[in-house]
Amino acid sequence: MASNMDREMILADFQACTGIENIDEAITLLEQNNWDLVAAINGVIPQENGILQSEYGVETLHGPAYGPTSHSTAASSTPSSSSAFRHVVPSRQIVERQPRMLDFRVEYRDRNVDVVLEDSSTVGDIKHILENELQIPASKMLLKGWKTGDVDDSTVLKSLHLPKNNSLYVLTPDLPPPSSSHSGALQESLNQNFMLIVTHREVQREYNLNFSGSSTIQEVKRNVYDLTSIPVRHQLWEGWPSSATDDSMTLAVSGLTFPCHRLTVGRRSSPVQTREQSEEQCTDVHMVSDSDGDDFEDATEFGVDDGEMFGVASSALRKSPMMPENAENEGDALLQFTAEFSSRYGDCHPVYFIGSLEAAFQEAFYGKARDRKLLAIYLHHDESVLTNVFCSQMLCAESIVSYLSQNFITWAWDMTKEANRARFLTMCTRHFGSVVAQTIRTQKTDQFPLFLIIMGKRSSNEVLNVIQGNTTVDELMMRLMAAMEIFSAQQQEDIKDEDEREARENVKREQDEAYRISLEADRAKREAQEREMAEQFRLEQIRKEQEEEREAIRLSLEQSLPPEPKEESTESVSKLRIRTPSGEFFERRFLASSKLQVVFDFVASKGYPWEEYKLLGTFPRRDVTQLDPNKSLLEVKLYPQETLFLEAKE
Repeated sequence: MASNMDREMILADFQACTGIENIDEAITLLEQNNWDLVAAINGVIPQENGILQSEYGVETLHGPAYGPTSHSTAASSTPSSSSAFRHVVPSRQIVERQPRMLDFRVEYRDRNVDVVLEDSSTVGDIKHILENELQIPASKMLLKGWKTGDVDDSTVLKSLHLPKNNSLYVLTPDLPPPSSSHSGALQESLNQNFMLIVTHREVQREYNLNFSGSSTIQEVKRNVYDLTSIPVRHQLWEGWPSSATDDSMTLAVSGLTFPCHRLTVGRRSSPVQTREQSEEQCTDVHMVSDSDGDDFEDATEFGVDDGEMFGVASSALRKSPMMPENAENEGDALLQFTAEFSSRYGDCHPVYFIGSLEAAFQEAFYGKARDRKLLAIYLHHDESVLTNVFCSQMLCAESIVSYLSQNFITWAWDMTKEANRARFLTMCTRHFGSVVAQTIRTQKTDQFPLFLIIMGKRSSNEVLNVIQGNTTVDELMMRLMAAMEIFSAQQQEDIKDEDEREARENVKREQDEAYRISLEADRAKREAQEREMAEQFRLEQIRKEQEEEREAIRLSLEQSLPPEPKEESTESVSKLRIRTPSGEFFERRFLASSKLQVVFDFVASKGYPWEEYKLLGTFPRRDVTQLDPNKSLLEVKLYPQETLFLEAKE
């Protein structure tokens, strides 16, 4: 029985080939044929002179063949082929052959033309329609964009096995381009390079991709498929301009921001279920593509290879090498390897690390102990008889793919070309030593492919296992699990050592932090003390300066005072008795003709400046400092004697 993912692919391919839009009807027909894609297709699109078997007997129906007549004849000559091409139809019903309509969108310069034809039409019929629409002679047209190789005007569309929706474009190299400012600007845009920054939503990985303005949106999506393994029909995009409505549109006219534009891509999901799956879980099925023509993108997703279906050897169809010879950049080589692997064996395969072997080591071994993984190195060889079986039945098995993605970093290399083989052996010697390199060097071609399981250690990298291609899925899984057990034990020790080391480092960091805080506190305390001492010194200096200034003023006033008159002086003398705030008294005689300012100077010479103290009289109580200092003592009635007292001003 086919797996869930296989059934999704078979359902999508069956709908693309038969044009049946109703999913329930398509599932019913496939279940009646035990999910045999070829038998189900032949049940709907019968072979020429084919025999349909029903409950009521045998009937012979004549109609267009599905595929070349010679292939069907060859297929019926062998028991296996005749079984694959047996026509089974629903009970009480003979499915009649209906004309299959194909939709084409043809791009020519700044125009798009939609063409709808039966699959019995030829390529020349399309050109005749375009001749009327575009006013261009059919002989001057080059119709491009076919998914297959050689196509001429006499080619019948049915023989190309096209999906329902297709995208083509017309070239007219013999006709001069239109001369206008618009076409000049368009040509300039076509020659520009766009930087597309594409974020893969599920894995949060970013790719920087350069495309010329003449590249189409379809080409971008196919390149992203090579990077992310998300088929075009499952790609869910964000960031395309609203004007980018057609995947056949070039980047120059799609409205992208020049020179850099950001896009996000994820995997589209669908709630459609088969009857057997509905009680268990929801699984994705192939949806109709957002882009014209990508229903044929994964031709190898059929139940059998195209080559086997039409009697052609599969190896004859696989002309592209898995990896370019003498590739300068390992990342670019791995990109081609991943794309070619997907085209041969389908989308369900290990996620190969894109980058150098050193980068794969870094990713697998040199992170935190909890995040480390084993490194699996897949060595491919196209000339080995085991390669196709190993890749399609073991390496692409869902259980193997899931286990590898969870526990391994998978890196691949193609050993088919001698230059690539020598390059890997050099890398192997450098990273694993000459013994491992010699072991791989002595492997014969028919022992490939090889699967190397590598575990990183403190001092070196250890090869835990070398798995040859002549194994089974169960044996491969057991050897992977055995390697994982060894790795898990080592990983637990590494985690314990790392935790202890981190604990020691944390204690040291805490001690260093406490010591730093203590030093900061001591320094702050010392600086505060120094600031306080400096402030005290400054204030003391100010106080001393003020005292010195006051003392200088006092001495100056004392020296400027007139001499004290004697008691026996013949002039009028006023005797003043002054009481200080502390209760002390001092007395002095002044000439009655002396000015009041002389008294103020005398009091100031004793340390009581009149700016800070006021001089009060007793009877009557009055503030002498408010009187005119230029008046004489006689005039202010401080004669012949008076008792005054000093009081500090507020």
